Amino acid sequence: VNIGRFVILGDSYSTFEGCMPEGHGTWYVPEGVERNLPTDVFKKEDTWWYQFIAETGSELVYNTSWSGSTICNTGYDGADFSNRSFVTRMDDLIKKDFFEKNNIDTLIIFGGTNDSWSDAPLGELKYEGWSKEDLYKVLPAVTYLLRRAKSNLLKVRIIFVLNDGLKEEINKTVSEACRKYEIELIKLHDIDKISDHPSIKGMKQINEQIKNYLKG
Repeated sequence: VNIGRFVILGDSYSTFEGCMPEGHGTWYVPEGVERNLPTDVFKKEDTWWYQFIAETGSELVYNTSWSGSTICNTGYDGADFSNRSFVTRMDDLIKKDFFEKNNIDTLIIFGGTNDSWSDAPLGELKYEGWSKEDLYKVLPAVTYLLRRAKSNLLKVRIIFVLNDGLKEEINKTVSEACRKYEIELIKLHDIDKISDHPSIKGMKQINEQIKNYLKG
């Protein structure tokens, strides 16, 4: 199923060295490059998105993925992640009219994993009147992100891909917000992982589960 010209707003699961904007943290790197934790994914051809492009003919225009990034502005150990958060990257793309200037058909948001793992504060679910402080908390940041996307990208198909094994509060909020804003949601299941990140097998599973959803 071809989704046209698309953008990925993601975290480590969608990274590969040399395929994202300069300065973005990378999890997946070519074989021989020093890394902290084991994986069997050493080629961009093994990433879920490369397989998806090859098999559907869709065109990846921009991959703004950043390893370790959270949707909200709080990261690991309570650090300020506002320079890399999904909220900030989305706002930047909207301010630059990126989607209009580049004739983007589809946005894939693949996140929430680090919000769950980092124990960032959950906060209270809200659908309007977000304060700056709210965006440092997971639940209001999720609804803010999806509202911003839906209300600004009027001609863009928006699909949220949700990892398995996350905190129930995050799963519930993402599901609820996607329903409210009429954003498509793909819930991944039983993904094979090494060091908590998709293995070659896991990457294939992600690609297949996204394609199966799109086929309806």
